[in-house]
Amino acid sequence: MTEKPVRTPGRWAAPPRPAWEEKPGRVGLAGKGLVLLLACLGILFPLWIVVVTSLSSRRTIDEAGGLVVIPKDITFVAYQELLSGGQVTRATVISLVVTLVGTLFSMAVSVLCAYGLSRSNSLGHRWILMVLLATMFFSAGLIPTYLLVQSLGLTDSYLALILPSAISVFNILVLRGFFMNISQELIDSARIDGAGDFRILWQIVMPLSRAVIAVITLFYAVGYWSAWFNASLYLNDQDMLPLQNVMIQLVQKQEAPVGLGQAIKTGQLSGLAVQMAVMVMALLPVAVLSPFVQKHFKKGMLTGAVKG
Repeated sequence: MTEKPVRTPGRWAAPPRPAWEEKPGRVGLAGKGLVLLLACLGILFPLWIVVVTSLSSRRTIDEAGGLVVIPKDITFVAYQELLSGGQVTRATVISLVVTLVGTLFSMAVSVLCAYGLSRSNSLGHRWILMVLLATMFFSAGLIPTYLLVQSLGLTDSYLALILPSAISVFNILVLRGFFMNISQELIDSARIDGAGDFRILWQIVMPLSRAVIAVITLFYAVGYWSAWFNASLYLNDQDMLPLQNVMIQLVQKQEAPVGLGQAIKTGQLSGLAVQMAVMVMALLPVAVLSPFVQKHFKKGMLTGAVKG
């Protein structure tokens, strides 16, 4: 047999690889850099304005006619007043406690549920999975949910901020998909050595699933920290409101804390600086935690959601 001659592409022949796989030229690299720069400016510039305005004095804000772009006369009076032991301080503590307790409870239930659903020999796991999937598309509605919470005696209780939204079926499915990719031989060898399900989950499955657990933990924590609707629906006591609800009151100028409102009326503080300072306090925990979990996003989300 004679070998067929290899056909070399001509001058105007199509490249051997698709265009999107080719290395971009200088114009393409410059265009990508420009788009990324504009996207970063679009995100960071509003945050810069919020932070600078929160650190500005009343005179600087009055001279700027509102939001401040260029920092001048930096002062921390707004933060000192907010953290001086009034309603904002109490609301911050409430939000921190609810976020911590709620995240621990949600992660415990989600991990246990996902591990049980990931084992093909677990009792009724298919039917339970179908019921969970149905809740993603059908819900009872707001009024039946409120009546249920009221009948359980959870109104004016911090449990009303945790239990109604404690579980996310999407997060459970992501965890389940990740757990299913763990080697079954590894789990079987642990069973041969006498390990039970809880020991396997704690010493084998969870250490191998740090990435997805970190991502889901961040999702739950951000959800609890940013939640405001349940508090506005189930809490009637102003002293029990979390930080997000107090921030809404300040931004909408509905009702300011007693000492803080007096300071604004007497001209010691700018109401706009107080509003921006509360926004910074609400954004700070998420901004601090996100970089530490960012490296786990690709592995945690793609492996759990696509391969599962």
